[in-house]
Amino acid sequence: MTNHSTANTDRAALVVGAGDATGGAIARRFAAEGYRVVAARRSGEALAPLVERIRAAGGFAEGWACDARREEQVAALVERIEREVAPLEVVVFNIGANVRFAVTETTERVYRKVWEMGALAGFLVGREAARAMLPRARGSIFFTGATASLRGGAGFCAFAGAKFALRALAQSMARELGPKGLHVAHLVIDGAIDTQFIAANFPERYATKAEDGILDPEAIAAAYWALHQQPRSAWTHELDLRPWIESF
Repeated sequence: MTNHSTANTDRAALVVGAGDATGGAIARRFAAEGYRVVAARRSGEALAPLVERIRAAGGFAEGWACDARREEQVAALVERIEREVAPLEVVVFNIGANVRFAVTETTERVYRKVWEMGALAGFLVGREAARAMLPRARGSIFFTGATASLRGGAGFCAFAGAKFALRALAQSMARELGPKGLHVAHLVIDGAIDTQFIAANFPERYATKAEDGILDPEAIAAAYWALHQQPRSAWTHELDLRPWIESF
């Protein structure tokens, strides 16, 4: 990894949905590579451990609260980064919104909330990122997808609907913004990720960690970094990641 003090310190990376697993790992990776990282989620206080970890390792990090479903908050977040931190070079939309209900038990409120978190928020973040990056004709906008981005499943009507929409957004943005210098990519994360949730709720699956049977957040983050490093003569738009033992 690049020493943070020697490269990229005039460039910012924003991770929206910087949780304890994938989002946090992505934030740490870009900070380790010298980027000035801003991590965002609805609860700013929840970001404190991640920010402290990055700073302790010598990186730059800020943790700011933002409800990505709110247009004015997303616009203000991007404007503040551009004004106070550095020009945005990378934006990662990593909000999950995974819920499981039988279709007859899925309320209007649940469906709307999942769509707002997984699809509407992705649009708002992607649009504001594009507005900031287009004048410079460079930058990466990455969207985190899931198995549900490609196929619906029993109990996942709301989640799949949101993830299908997010994938369509990424495709449309790539076609529109790619010729203008922006790299838009959609990543399908297909499989269990090494988290406390998986450990507590799916112990048999978590036990496969010993044989690399679940996704390592650090390995996922490495894929995001690799995408950002691609020359524009060979950009990847969609990348799927899964453990070697995962069936698909």
